[in-house]
Amino acid sequence: MSDIKAKNKSKDTRISTLLREIAEKAKTASQKLARTGTEARNKALLGMAQGLIDNAPYILDENAKDLAAAAAKRLSGAMTDRLRLDTARLEKIALGLGEVAALPDPVGEVVRMWRRPNGLQVGRMRIPLGVIAIIYESRPNVTADAAGLCVKSGNAVILRGGSETIRTNVAIGEVLRRASREAGIPEDSVQIIPVTDRDAVLEMLRLEEYIDLVIPRGGEGLIRFVAENSRIPVLKHYKGVCHIFVDESADEDMAEKISLNAKVSRPGVCNALETLLVHENIAPAFLPRIARAFEAAGVELRGCAATREIIPGVKEATEADWYEEYLDLILSVKVVSGLEEAIAHIEKYGSMHTESIITQDYGNARAFVDGVNSSAVMVNASTRFADGFELGLGAEIGISTSRLHAFGPMGLEELTTTKFIVFGEGQVRE
Repeated sequence: MSDIKAKNKSKDTRISTLLREIAEKAKTASQKLARTGTEARNKALLGMAQGLIDNAPYILDENAKDLAAAAAKRLSGAMTDRLRLDTARLEKIALGLGEVAALPDPVGEVVRMWRRPNGLQVGRMRIPLGVIAIIYESRPNVTADAAGLCVKSGNAVILRGGSETIRTNVAIGEVLRRASREAGIPEDSVQIIPVTDRDAVLEMLRLEEYIDLVIPRGGEGLIRFVAENSRIPVLKHYKGVCHIFVDESADEDMAEKISLNAKVSRPGVCNALETLLVHENIAPAFLPRIARAFEAAGVELRGCAATREIIPGVKEATEADWYEEYLDLILSVKVVSGLEEAIAHIEKYGSMHTESIITQDYGNARAFVDGVNSSAVMVNASTRFADGFELGLGAEIGISTSRLHAFGPMGLEELTTTKFIVFGEGQVRE
């Protein structure tokens, strides 16, 4: 027993030492990277993109090993698909890095300037956050996407992917670090945690003297684990319970098209529709129509009492259904008396992610936008647009449903903060 304890202690010490070394290197790199110009950072991103293409055989070979391990573990088809890379997917990741390079550089931007009565000029200038740790599951594209956004915004990044993609992530990381070095920026601006032990995550979450922000990307269980164990600020969203409210003035063709897209296009993502709210005045005509469309798409409906009166055979929605992020072809449906009840339902059961109203009434559209406090509020558009790329941010590091310091999809600007700058002409405080 004592031998086992000694081995465990030795392992814990090795992990602790490794993580501290990684964090120290990231801190040093972040200080140098923050002073690096836009040209060098863009050169690094373009080099990363080309490196992924040039090293495709190596990366895909490592990915094949991860896929073989996933098959041995009998991971689901959906999970395996998220792990898989091919030439087309790798080219898309490279294209994304190029697109980030083309975006305006937020670092150094003076967002506001004003003059005080004593003649002082006071302003706020964007600066990097410092060192960002990203903890994520499954998707190896996150390795390159997150690294690109962090480097572009002048932040060093520590990447901890899931054990199911460890070989792929390490291979991509090697390419990204080489491109950084060749572009003249610190290669330790991008680091991959090379071990899969959960203790490595716990150790990293204690390093508040080196790491400035943690962003977990994955299921609710992962995000809650990080939030509960971190000494470092965490930007998070636990789940995406997204709603569409079909107002009485809605165009039914539009409402059907948008609702189907929001639920069916990718049901397993956080911006997919989970609850459909329908105005009681349009429900008798619209619900049978949308039910047929959802049935054809393989969607199981769970409805309130009023919904089940209009559409016989629909499964009863329980109280738990209104809180549920299904991430599947399941949808809860509720008939509401109007705008106020729809907003009240969203306020009670929503997760502050994304909501949309389908309406031809301008007043109701404005009231919905003003009254709903989620991170993305839409009018006559699919909830699936709650995405950094789709909203014009170029890409996103994740989505925050906590209001400090970012709210909604996070792009380059959200990876910066501002410092005060003051210009004087000899003024002293009286």
